[in-house]
Amino acid sequence: MKRPLAVLVAWLGLALPVAAQTTPASPVAPTSAVPIVVPTPIAVPTLPPTPNPTVRSLIDAATGVVRGMLDRNAQHAANTAHGVVTYYKRFDLQLRIGSNTYRTVHLHQGTEIDPRGATIARGNTIDIHGVGQPDGSLAADVITIDR
Repeated sequence: MKRPLAVLVAWLGLALPVAAQTTPASPVAPTSAVPIVVPTPIAVPTLPPTPNPTVRSLIDAATGVVRGMLDRNAQHAANTAHGVVTYYKRFDLQLRIGSNTYRTVHLHQGTEIDPRGATIARGNTIDIHGVGQPDGSLAADVITIDR
């Protein structure tokens, strides 16, 4: 047990004086002239701040088309759901729509269930069309049970 400690003390006794001799007390200019490389900035392409009116109208039209598509997709997703029933009781059910993602669905008198006469049960895969609610739930109008 004393032997490793003695080796460590001896090594420190030799290393500290050598380190003290080689460490400069004040900054010294490098003796060799090594050029310092400065990276050049990469020019990122951008649109001119005020393009001509024709280009501007084309850009605005393309932006409007893309925004419209995104809004329709978001609206469709808010008003539909597809998943597996994890809970069902009278007018409330819960769907697993993804990995650890669930959505609450509210039924009402007059909710159409296809095929007619089918009963919703836990484990069924269903498609729901309805109206998205502000709390993220879905008020179901039509439920289709996949068989």
